[in-house]
Amino acid sequence: MTGTLREFLQGKGVKFEPQRSQGFKALDVTLPMPPRWTPVPDPNVPDAFLVIADRVGGNSVYTSNAQVVVYKLVGDFDPAEAIAHGFVDSQKLLAWRTTNSSMADFNGFPSSIIEGTYRENDMTLNTSRRHVLASSGADKYLVSLSVTTAASQAIADAPATDAIVNGFRVTPPGATGQAPGHRGAATAPAPQAPTPAIAPAPKLPPRRSRPLPRLPPRRSRRSPGSRSGDAFGSGGSPSPAGVGTSPKPRITVAARGDNHAAAAGHPHTRPVALSPAPRTDRRWADRVGRIHRRTRIVSPC
Repeated sequence: MTGTLREFLQGKGVKFEPQRSQGFKALDVTLPMPPRWTPVPDPNVPDAFLVIADRVGGNSVYTSNAQVVVYKLVGDFDPAEAIAHGFVDSQKLLAWRTTNSSMADFNGFPSSIIEGTYRENDMTLNTSRRHVLASSGADKYLVSLSVTTAASQAIADAPATDAIVNGFRVTPPGATGQAPGHRGAATAPAPQAPTPAIAPAPKLPPRRSRPLPRLPPRRSRRSPGSRSGDAFGSGGSPSPAGVGTSPKPRITVAARGDNHAAAAGHPHTRPVALSPAPRTDRRWADRVGRIHRRTRIVSPC
């Protein structure tokens, strides 16, 4: 093939009528819009139908962009014969090198796609170009997409450019399976990488709390030499550890009426030895006090 697609159609007497995206209803043209990419309101592209570009990111002088051009073709021609010239316009670019190409139909329409690199203004550019010969009723249209970026930005821009190339659609109006978006408008978001599903954590059975065992009431321990706060109000402080204390004197009491017998050492008298009460509560102190009042203390000497 020596002639371009345009040259072939013009040789058949076919006229090219440029179309605008506003109010275009003959076909549904969908162009994905990657993050950071925005429409170019006044593109420097002849007969532009829609142009988007990444004017924010990138380190190259060349701005990555995607261009769509739509022509209504007035005249008779063979679409299969015409699309065979779809590669020629790209192959005529300066220092062109092809990396991929295909003549497979595109959504049921004759189509060609070619990808590669070429030189322009001392820069190496990477591009993907597709031509689609679409029909809408009795009318025929040529829809062309070109996605171009600097070769130095090809890897960094690959997610965006691949999303545009793979998400581009040309379908009859209202066709099923159409990508979301308005006709002739680049409103469909670029496909995002699927997020791996995260399985929810298994629910554990509710943990039954065991009641804590009840401890017996804690009894205060007293050192052998301590009688602080006892029933007799001695008020003594506990003896330090390791310090010995002398035993308390035994107190002998006798029943009432037997005081003289007890004093004389009567054999029927039974001396009773009382130790100071270890209890410290008031009721016990009162009780011991009553016993003390009813008895007479007799010295053992």
